[in-house]
Amino acid sequence: MTAIHDILRFFEAFAPVQSAMDFDNVGLLIGDKSRAVTKALVSLDITAEVAEEAAALGCELIISHHPVIFHPLKRLHTRDAAYLLAHRDIAAVCMHTNLDLSDDFGVNLCLAAALGLQNVRKSADGECLFIGELTEKTAMTDFAAHTKAALYCEGLRYTDKKAHVQTVAVASGAGGSEVFAAAGEGADVLVTGEIKHHEILAANSLGMNVLDAGHFKTEDVVILPLAEKLEQAFADVEFIKSAVFDDGVKYL
Repeated sequence: MTAIHDILRFFEAFAPVQSAMDFDNVGLLIGDKSRAVTKALVSLDITAEVAEEAAALGCELIISHHPVIFHPLKRLHTRDAAYLLAHRDIAAVCMHTNLDLSDDFGVNLCLAAALGLQNVRKSADGECLFIGELTEKTAMTDFAAHTKAALYCEGLRYTDKKAHVQTVAVASGAGGSEVFAAAGEGADVLVTGEIKHHEILAANSLGMNVLDAGHFKTEDVVILPLAEKLEQAFADVEFIKSAVFDDGVKYL
């Protein structure tokens, strides 16, 4: 019988808790590590809807990327996710920046794989930055279309200061601050999920393209591979990707 502590130990092999950034809150955030698990839901975030989904499926555990408890709690409403988990006796394991930073299996590696990058490596200068190569020089407009299809985006933003790209930097989620490190690595384009106006202007001045595919789309790419990886390691546990969670963003 698999217990939560077995799953936590498994994560230590490729995304150890101690590797998370100082500001983060990761690991077992709700529940008892000795709890037996037969069914677990895997989701990018834990919302009230995800908590109810897990309860309806009979899950003892939710594994998420973003922490269900991040800032210190001062109050809990009955519709807050943390309250619902405790009320339903569902544990929560959250693996955030330790999963972003992993150079064995993690969010950025899954993003790079989805984009078809080769020779992927972690940047020596960036915080959560990985560098890879397309198999050949590609028109930026074609790469943007390829990214949109690969990540199932309804829309995205990009610049085309360089008409063609081959060296690609990826920084999933809120990775816009990596523009300088990406340029220093010789990247032709930085693919991320959030980038600010002044960071776009900085990239323009550096002659590097940026592509903003959205926080959700650049990180949800890890959830199904993670569920499959866990299922291979724990044959007696059913790991299910959340069917209800998305960010609700629409494009006109």
